[in-house]
Amino acid sequence: MKAAVLHGNNDIRYEDYPIPEVKPGTVKIRIKATGICGSDIPRVLNGGAHFYPIVLGHEFAGDIVEIGEGVTGLSINDTVTGAPLLPCHKCPDCENGNHALCKNYSFIGSREQGSFAEYVVIPVRNAVKYDPSIPYEQAAMFEPATVALHGLFLAGYQGGCNVAILGGGNIGLFTMQWAKILGAKSVTVFDIDDDRLMLASHLGADFIINTKQNNPTRAYEYVFETAGSTATMRLAFELAANKAKVCFIGTPHEDLIFTPRQWENMNRKEFTLTGSWMSYSAPFPGQEWELTAHYFTTGQLKFDSGLIYNTYPLNQAAEAFELFKEPGRVKGKIILKP
Repeated sequence: MKAAVLHGNNDIRYEDYPIPEVKPGTVKIRIKATGICGSDIPRVLNGGAHFYPIVLGHEFAGDIVEIGEGVTGLSINDTVTGAPLLPCHKCPDCENGNHALCKNYSFIGSREQGSFAEYVVIPVRNAVKYDPSIPYEQAAMFEPATVALHGLFLAGYQGGCNVAILGGGNIGLFTMQWAKILGAKSVTVFDIDDDRLMLASHLGADFIINTKQNNPTRAYEYVFETAGSTATMRLAFELAANKAKVCFIGTPHEDLIFTPRQWENMNRKEFTLTGSWMSYSAPFPGQEWELTAHYFTTGQLKFDSGLIYNTYPLNQAAEAFELFKEPGRVKGKIILKP
């Protein structure tokens, strides 16, 4: 088969690669669409891969073309996405349903062959069937949508409250939509890019605020930080109401310093702060994936072309990654198609 193979730092080549073999308990998927995740960027451009050569890619959708021995519940031609985490299912964290905290895990697209290829083989328990009416490009966004919902679960989210979403990237926009679906009184999205804010409004945000132009002062019962930036992480502490729930979904990439006064917000407001990592619960892969399949099908979890920055054939993967060398250029998901 053909694959986009990473051979070294900034060295991704479209070339022949062995077709993965189906084993008992696994299924082979013909990839129809696969997204470039933010975590793929340092793997390609900053020497962040675990080993070389490696086929990256863990956000994908496609059709089952082969089924291994012992597989039930799935059939040839079923449309599926894949939960990329491969936990051990044996350690205390896994047994308690905290699969994302497994210390013995592997991962499709970083530690094992991923979806920047024509085919990928995954365990049947990682294959999530979805309605074929969902476009492949949308289904390739299952994983970011589940990451957003996992954050709400960890924050103990309940409807009827005012919610702040800090960051208008795709995960932020999915977080906003989940908050609405699950009964928010109002949801406000904060960003510095008017285009992303307009997309947030189109997808259902009640209020949008450009923090370059406005100094927000309202307090919120739930605050979800999704950008991983220093500014939004500090802002989360400012916007939290007394006894609020604050969840950090975004991943920081630089040192984060709080002044004593900024940090004291947590003490004085007695808000609860939690982090969120990946998107799994019990039974694996979890309700996050089941609900995403359901609400994508009903249309309540909305998809918009604005969530996609551009689509490239897989043989132009190297060119696609070049775009990330210009900070702020890529707004939304880049989709690769074999």
